[in-house]
Amino acid sequence: MKYAVLFPGQGSQSVGMLAGLAAEHPVVEQTFQEAGAVLGWDLGKLVTKGPEAELNRTERTQPALLAAGIAVWRVWQEQSAPPPAALAGHSLGEYTALVAAGTLSFSDALKIVELRGQLMQEAVPAGAGGMSAVIGLDDAAVEKLCADYMKAHGSEVLEPVNYNAPGQVVVAGSSAALKWLEGHAKGLGARMVVRLPVSVPSHCSLMKMAALTLAGRLTKVEFHNPAIPVLHNLDAGQHTQPVALRAALREQLYKPVRWVQTVEALAGQGVTLFLECGPGKVLAGLNKRIGKLHTIALEEPAGVQEAAQQLKGQAA
Repeated sequence: MKYAVLFPGQGSQSVGMLAGLAAEHPVVEQTFQEAGAVLGWDLGKLVTKGPEAELNRTERTQPALLAAGIAVWRVWQEQSAPPPAALAGHSLGEYTALVAAGTLSFSDALKIVELRGQLMQEAVPAGAGGMSAVIGLDDAAVEKLCADYMKAHGSEVLEPVNYNAPGQVVVAGSSAALKWLEGHAKGLGARMVVRLPVSVPSHCSLMKMAALTLAGRLTKVEFHNPAIPVLHNLDAGQHTQPVALRAALREQLYKPVRWVQTVEALAGQGVTLFLECGPGKVLAGLNKRIGKLHTIALEEPAGVQEAAQQLKGQAA
């Protein structure tokens, strides 16, 4: 059985995440402590006790989720299962995948994503931008809506940024543009337009300046050839050379996350089982919509046990 491991991005965090897994696997708490030592603040305390508002600050969320993903990955490695055929991560989760693949060190990745969060938050004044999920329209309809708005409003930004599943596209832009989108998308037949609880319009052109600063930081980080193939958000392709890896991470910040394309590429390679390696079950839900793909979330001990038994049974 070929399987792939997927790492979630922002939106999967919660106070107390991975508590059940941590109770049975000391490596979870150890990973949080290690991350806190690198960052210079108590990541473990924030994850376990909050407050929620602090955990949801982008510059805190990103290293916390990266640490959570690596903690689950380390639990999975304890199971002595065969290695995955490939890795992928949604947005921030791409950095977690690169750590799991050995391309980036854990400590370097923590510092990069903390800076990434800071740059993203500083790129747009609080309240001036955000993201909304459009449910029930196809990609082309959402793209046309955004293009029509930008053509009519000049410098205003409204762009499709996360192609998460058929009939589910996340759009980023200015607050005024998102308000316009809600009425017009429903007028075209969208079932829902849901404003996401984020203050940062990720993966759109408003992040270009942040991406340039991030690119400078990435030049100072050592990249290694991945021990496991990683598919990137930018193009669902694999990149191994440092120049290409840095470019993919830079462009990822202001270009769309092509998640449907990524998951379909993995399925096309013969992957029949997906493991969600992090808190929550967001990616498992998206996979159901993409193609009813068999996905097991590893956030609880029962999920880890189920996945290990399936793979060991296949191997036997």
